[in-house]
Amino acid sequence: MQKPPLTLYLAAPRGFCAGVDRAIKIVEMALQKWGAPVFVRHEIVHNKFVVDALREQGAVFVEELEECPDDRPVIFSAHGVPKAVPAEAARREMIYVDATCPLVSKVHIEAERHHQNGLQMVMIGHAGHPETIGTMGQLPDGEVLLVETADDVADLDVRDPAKLAFITQTTLSVDDTAGIVAALKARFPAIVGPHKEDICYATTNRQASVKAIAPNVDAMLVIGAPNSSNSRRLVEVASAEGCKYSQLVQRAAEIDWRALEGIRALGLTAGASAPEVLINEVIDAFRDRFDVTLEIVETAKENVEFKVPRVLRETA
Repeated sequence: MQKPPLTLYLAAPRGFCAGVDRAIKIVEMALQKWGAPVFVRHEIVHNKFVVDALREQGAVFVEELEECPDDRPVIFSAHGVPKAVPAEAARREMIYVDATCPLVSKVHIEAERHHQNGLQMVMIGHAGHPETIGTMGQLPDGEVLLVETADDVADLDVRDPAKLAFITQTTLSVDDTAGIVAALKARFPAIVGPHKEDICYATTNRQASVKAIAPNVDAMLVIGAPNSSNSRRLVEVASAEGCKYSQLVQRAAEIDWRALEGIRALGLTAGASAPEVLINEVIDAFRDRFDVTLEIVETAKENVEFKVPRVLRETA
């Protein structure tokens, strides 16, 4: 039987970013250096396939530090942790390695600097997301106020409107965040923003490639985890750009084929914590059902690399 034709537009850049790459490397190098088990507080990155692979190598994933024994190394996830966590690990004399993405750490340093200058912080982010919890936990209670939408800005109860600064989660929608920033500046004209925006290069680039593809396709598939903020934003961006159907799947087995009946053009991308092997798996699944013409849509080149912490580079 002849397969129907399908043009598959593959986004570039897609998938792993430098911070995710570094975090995974940290767990692998820790296992090589200290042997199993190595404990990891929270999923190292939001991707089940990656977490399961590291678990098989001897990583033990826990939600809180109190679940870790004192005599085994512990790694903090790429999303960052509140200051109290490394402080408690140091108090217990544990070996710990911080895998916080350097671009998240940059936001932490920024918040600290503003706090020292007497400014109260407003954080644009998602309540309950580990990165938001980690960033807000850099400063004492009450020093960071959270807003999720432009509407939240009207309800903010600040200490002094003349002494405010804002920071953002690194994985937000660029367009949505711009609207919230505009609302903050309208209500608090003196508010101080970051030197360079906090939304990371990888989030921005992946959203830009989806924007380039979305108007030309019948459907958009995003490979990523349901708890991955940057992956969920890609689905929203595709819809906002006029794509009639967009779906988040963790891997090929989750694809809703009935929803894709009759399509002629498909966009495919992956969130920053999804490995290339899952992207290839999805492409193969489409090749089984369609006569696929693959077109790569490249909107940026990425050559960012972050070093792993010194403790893992030392041989002793």
